[in-house]
Amino acid sequence: MEKFNYRKSTDILALSASMTDFTYKKHCHEEYAIGVTLRGIQQYNLDGSFQSSHKNGVMLFNPEQSHDGRSYDKSGIEYVMLYIKPDLFLEISKKKELVNFSSPIIYDASLAQCILSLSHAIQNGKEESLCNELLLTLVDYVSNTEIDTPHRKNNKLVKKTKEMMFGNIENVLKLDDLCKEFDLSKYQFIREFKTYTGISPYQFFLNCKVEHAKHSIEKNKDIYLAVAECGFVDLTHMNRHFKSVFGITPYEYMSQLN
Repeated sequence: MEKFNYRKSTDILALSASMTDFTYKKHCHEEYAIGVTLRGIQQYNLDGSFQSSHKNGVMLFNPEQSHDGRSYDKSGIEYVMLYIKPDLFLEISKKKELVNFSSPIIYDASLAQCILSLSHAIQNGKEESLCNELLLTLVDYVSNTEIDTPHRKNNKLVKKTKEMMFGNIENVLKLDDLCKEFDLSKYQFIREFKTYTGISPYQFFLNCKVEHAKHSIEKNKDIYLAVAECGFVDLTHMNRHFKSVFGITPYEYMSQLN
């Protein structure tokens, strides 16, 4: 049976998941995603490379790093994941630039314990002050180990494209307008965007809609408002894409956060 339990505290979203047949479609998150595989083998494609996280593997995803996800076999997987906003990470670490993980999977017992302690605290509704302290410990550990490289800057095309997408999230993707902005053919534009981000413009735009829907639900506790704000055709349309990224429907997500 597939289980996806989300809880939020101190601006950190914690996921505790167990799955067998469920498969994540290719997507990305605005946040850092840091997690631990507890059981089974978790497999995914990350920026064009195939990854396998075994038990106790620490998974490190950079913001907007495209990936999918699945269990290696029918025995399934269990894992926890923490989603940390880049601005919060930067504030806590006090670094001038964001950390950029160079190793997608590492086996570090101390780091795994930091992740599990914070995840357990959030999932069990512990005091925010405790969660803050555990988050500080985690960020300090990550920031002072040799698992990061200088943060890669967005190229101008990708940066401008994202700005245009974010400004029109309630509408359909207008590829002609994007191509005109950069004086490129549709196919040249798609190829360059996908080469840099690992995901097509259409997939990225849908992902933006889903992420904005999640934030809208967290803020307003209104499913139908999220449908309208994010330009989905109807609730069924939003449900399908939301579940492909988060494993549960928007209503189930909202119910878990109450």
